[in-house]
Amino acid sequence: MTITQIFSRTRGGLVVAACAVACAFTVASALAQTVAVVVNGQTVQFDQPPVERSGRVFVPLRGVFERLGASVVYDNGVINATGNGRTVQLRIGSTQATVDGQPQTIDVAPFLIGSRTLVPIRFISQSLGANVDWNNGTNTVTISSGGAGAQAVTLANLTPSSGAVVAAKSPAVSGTFSSSVDPNSVHITLDGRDVSSTTDISPTNFLFTPPYPLTPQSHTVRVTGKGTNGLGFDQSWSFTSGTSVTGNYINSVQPTNGNKVSSSFTLSGSTLPNSSVHIVAVPTQLVGGIFPVTSGTYVADLKADASGHFSQTVSVNTTPGGNVAVRVTSVAPTSLASKTVNLSYSS
Repeated sequence: MTITQIFSRTRGGLVVAACAVACAFTVASALAQTVAVVVNGQTVQFDQPPVERSGRVFVPLRGVFERLGASVVYDNGVINATGNGRTVQLRIGSTQATVDGQPQTIDVAPFLIGSRTLVPIRFISQSLGANVDWNNGTNTVTISSGGAGAQAVTLANLTPSSGAVVAAKSPAVSGTFSSSVDPNSVHITLDGRDVSSTTDISPTNFLFTPPYPLTPQSHTVRVTGKGTNGLGFDQSWSFTSGTSVTGNYINSVQPTNGNKVSSSFTLSGSTLPNSSVHIVAVPTQLVGGIFPVTSGTYVADLKADASGHFSQTVSVNTTPGGNVAVRVTSVAPTSLASKTVNLSYSS
């Protein structure tokens, strides 16, 4: 029976009709919250549940973009994503989008719920070259970016190298991935101890500096996770730590901690001569003056000169009232002794 029929046949129909409408909205909301999203075989957990509008499922912005190997920059209502050789741009409240420079029209515009930006999952996934399937019986969206001939991720540029003997008691442990990975899926253990939470992990590499001295013996590093093609990987290698040598340091950093910076600034300082320097900068802006939202990540690798001086121009998307968190790690060339400092700037 339709709501109109209920209204016409029931005394006090206005109340009944209102109840029917309220129930309909309640059911629709419940259905939206039971939608499951699986990306490359991994179920995605959202802090803001998926929402259904006009037959389209919407999910939080970064929840799917980053699991498909794309980097995301959100600025003043404009969403820019780059990944898998493709670029996608959308605007809050607009049905006009751009994919690889070509205009596209979407059925329902992206929108905000609190501090979360929600985007149409099918359009985003397919724009990044992924396959999308909908199972009506289980309310599940399945996204796959892998294809025939997809290869599992391998590790390269390992530091310390496999079988190496190093003098430092706390050597920097790092490596690169042969192809893009989902950083959220990566787990790193050192001698069976999970150190993932204190490791810098990006889609292309990882870096961990032990905050404690290692004993002078063999140590095993294990790295597991999934590539953005959905294939899992599990690799290990071992090295031996030795006697401690002169520790590394990072001094005279400019701008000094707490200073104000613009969207482009020069970060400089001094460290052990010829050290490798790894810089990570994460700008954060406040949405509605309350909710912090990151807007892209800047990463750079460079070497200090023969006197230990290093300098790098950092370019990030800053907004008035936000801040920029910077992490600098220096690794000595021979001993692999490392030092990390964390800085915070206002913008």
